[in-house]
Amino acid sequence: MDKYSSGYYNYTDGESKIRGMLTDDENLLWTGKPKKSAFILNKCIVMAPIALIWLLFDGVFIGTMLSVPGGFGTGNMGLFFIIFFAFHLMPVWIWLYNMLTAAARWKNTEYAITDKRILIRSGFVGYEYQNIYYKEIGDIHLHVGVIDRILGVGDIMICNSTMPYGNGRTINTGSNNSILDIPDYQEVFNMLQKAVRDIQSDIEYPNAYRPEYNSGYKTNYKG
Repeated sequence: MDKYSSGYYNYTDGESKIRGMLTDDENLLWTGKPKKSAFILNKCIVMAPIALIWLLFDGVFIGTMLSVPGGFGTGNMGLFFIIFFAFHLMPVWIWLYNMLTAAARWKNTEYAITDKRILIRSGFVGYEYQNIYYKEIGDIHLHVGVIDRILGVGDIMICNSTMPYGNGRTINTGSNNSILDIPDYQEVFNMLQKAVRDIQSDIEYPNAYRPEYNSGYKTNYKG
């Protein structure tokens, strides 16, 4: 499944940034980007209720103070209130930052799944690459929210590690990474589940303990 030949993404090899990170012995299973409209809308929605309530609360307080003569005081007292509200409105600034940088972040976001690892490229002005090797993955979840269903996308949540918690349960102990807002989420989720199961099984049962002919998992993973 090579999404760079897909009409949906309409990419050429020259436009792909993540392909240059692949090694010579690495086989590409899937690659793609988030759906632009879904990615930007979800970035705008995140924190929106909290930010708007916060802005309303501070706006009422600031409006009340401004309506009272000398409400903010003068000199150092006035400067104190300006600095206080500049920091107190931080949730609003973060929300605005997420909205204003969403398009640039979408442009720098790219995903790849290979027979060795998952790569996530992200960033705003600069960018970073995250490598998630299959042996480090503890669990994988599929999330499809209300907006996601409307726009036909889904998120794959990847937990890097887990530990026993009792009664057969586990808890997450590592960082979480996500493949966000992709249209073919179900297909990618099923493929990724299989790749993680196969490769982690291969690590648990190394070649020395296999019969000469193994009809199941093959070391040169094909997916």
